[in-house]
Amino acid sequence: MDRIDAMQAFVRVVETGSFTKAADTLQASKTRITQLVQQLETHLRVKLLHRTTRKVNVTPDGAAYYERVVRLLADLDDAETSLSAASASPRGRLRVDVPAPLASHVLVPALPDFQARYPDIQLDLGASDRKVDLIDENVDCVVRGGVLTDTSLRARHVADLSLGVYAAPAYLARAGMPAHPQALETAGHRIVGYRSSRTGSPLMSPMRRGDEVVRVQGRHALSVDDGNAYLAAGIAGLGVLWLPTYMAREPLARGELVALFEDWELEPMPMYVAFPPSRHVSRKLRVFIDWVVELMAQHAPGIRPPG
Repeated sequence: MDRIDAMQAFVRVVETGSFTKAADTLQASKTRITQLVQQLETHLRVKLLHRTTRKVNVTPDGAAYYERVVRLLADLDDAETSLSAASASPRGRLRVDVPAPLASHVLVPALPDFQARYPDIQLDLGASDRKVDLIDENVDCVVRGGVLTDTSLRARHVADLSLGVYAAPAYLARAGMPAHPQALETAGHRIVGYRSSRTGSPLMSPMRRGDEVVRVQGRHALSVDDGNAYLAAGIAGLGVLWLPTYMAREPLARGELVALFEDWELEPMPMYVAFPPSRHVSRKLRVFIDWVVELMAQHAPGIRPPG
């Protein structure tokens, strides 16, 4: 028995709650994972897991062992990456999920720089705003805007996205230029609805001018759950948009969008990199997070790094 392999198999079974899911994330067979855990239990002479036909539960001894094994595996990873060659060039597969607009407008265009710095990191990038189960899907981290609803995750605040309100010239020609945000509540105006696939609720930022605060609900004929589709709908004249500045910059320059209510302030949207609390922050993950912070500050005007 390879004790390190057995420990890793046990940790993944505990975190996923399933031998099948653990096997998938470790790219091994279910039989192999089962054998490793059984061999580990035989070696320790302790029952680590309760198995039924429907679920796997960790025993009290298994829970205590899990906490120590997670730290041990983390220390082992640190010991390996502390070597000068590994420290200078972090390596390995990194699984990341980011919002689709951030991927297409900011991260992907800047990835040549990341790959030049860290050529030995294989980045598997998912582009979505869906709720990702980081443990079950074996994702190292997610980049998300807005309030984090999953308090079980560890998170680093990497930026605050400045926001604005925009509409297409064709929409304004049809509906008229709104003089006040509350005009968007009238029958003649429409917004493009955006519902968070993670929370199921719309994302609308309150607007402030002096002591006046307005939160627009508005009416919509179309609601989407993807940022790129949301932007495309606004450019097509389907309604008014609330956008991060980085998404509006190019459509504004091309004349596809017009900024509204420029004398009003919108509360910025916080951006976080979140990862499981039990997941060791490897060097490859640390350099990725640091690169995202740098990218927000240097490569995307209109995105403010957190104070």
